[in-house]
Amino acid sequence: MTSQAAGATASGAPLRVLVARAVFPQHIERVSEYFTVDYHDSDDPLSAPQLRERLADKHGALITGSERIDATLLAGASELRAIASISVGYNHVDLPACSSHRVVVTNTPDVLTETTADLGWALMMAAARRLSESERWLRAGHWRRWSLDQMLGHDVHGSTIGIFGMGRIGQAIARRAQGFSMRVIYHNRSRLAPEIENECAARYVSRRELLETADHLVLVVPYSPSVHHMIGAAELALMKRSATITNIARGGLIDEVALCDALRRGVIAAAGLDVFEGEPKILPGLLELPNVALTPHIGSASYATRDAMAHLAIDNLVAALSGQVPPCLLNPEALAF
Repeated sequence: MTSQAAGATASGAPLRVLVARAVFPQHIERVSEYFTVDYHDSDDPLSAPQLRERLADKHGALITGSERIDATLLAGASELRAIASISVGYNHVDLPACSSHRVVVTNTPDVLTETTADLGWALMMAAARRLSESERWLRAGHWRRWSLDQMLGHDVHGSTIGIFGMGRIGQAIARRAQGFSMRVIYHNRSRLAPEIENECAARYVSRRELLETADHLVLVVPYSPSVHHMIGAAELALMKRSATITNIARGGLIDEVALCDALRRGVIAAAGLDVFEGEPKILPGLLELPNVALTPHIGSASYATRDAMAHLAIDNLVAALSGQVPPCLLNPEALAF
């Protein structure tokens, strides 16, 4: 049964949408209530040619961060009106190209803020206290006795956390830091309002001071070409030798070759990474280093949060294809043509 709220073609037929990746059963059932669905029921992403072919006659699409939407694809999808991404980041979508083709683009912010902050906190602690390294060492059968200098790490409580990017997730991390009696410093494109700084017990500092002062640096910066490799050899050299760096934003923010070199030479103590520049491929050097904790882009990976993300994406898609303004619209200029 197709809901009238989602609209129809000129002939009265249901609108056609592509669901580009495997989703939970309740999600595909819900999308199917509104649209005729072409479902790619797989965790293997469609190739660029396959995606172009599948979108050629579609009015909308439910995608993830793995599907790239660019001008070439849009040129062959004349009926496309809406792209709903199950993600917060949207650097996989060419927004100007979508706007020029009158294609509405949406994302799923807010619902994953706390869950992603949890994961960032877990990675930071794992890096500081050498949890991944200790577990591998233990599982390999190396633990024979206790010693005073065994697997020494660096304290989190009472230290200084530096947050690069003080949006929703950055603020959630800052709130958690209060429970560990940490000093919170941050750098952002623009300074927060005083009431938000007070709520987060956070102090605004320059980029250089952030790097030089933080015991534990956490990156929560939205990715764009302007911040590609914003952390490289020069920035790592400014940090304390005892410092850790945690990235839960996008892999391209860090020059991973420079990071490997810094970790190998003890320029900084450790790193915690949930995102990688070439993911799912990982730079081999990162896999070889003991002082880096690695997770496979699981920042939002709790049952409740992934379910909420998919439902919000569906809300966006239904609204966009029924002529309404979707709740998480990224390119309002697409509505102005």
